[in-house]
Amino acid sequence: MKQYVLTMYQPDGAPPGPEILDPIMRDLDALDQEMRDAGVWVFSRALQPADQARVIQMRDGEPLTTDGPYVEGKEHVGGFTIIQAPDMETALAWGRKMARAVALLPVEVREFQG
Repeated sequence: MKQYVLTMYQPDGAPPGPEILDPIMRDLDALDQEMRDAGVWVFSRALQPADQARVIQMRDGEPLTTDGPYVEGKEHVGGFTIIQAPDMETALAWGRKMARAVALLPVEVREFQG
């Protein structure tokens, strides 16, 4: 069975208030349980805010650590779910369910190599 990562992107800045965030978290929890019940769920986790990230790059043969995120942008990875599915179409179906759960946030679906 192939594995896919469903990556949720969120805008930089403070999270929305509970009137917006609570229904999203409720729907994500329900989707997580649906994935577990279907046997496709492997792992999922939310990430700390992007400003908590650190980036390590080699410079002149030495590792240089700087404050993150690596790419300056208006969005960052907020969390991800790893699933197992027989093909991309099945993974996309789960990705569509995740996109519905997180409302307007984009969800990227990518297959792992190998």
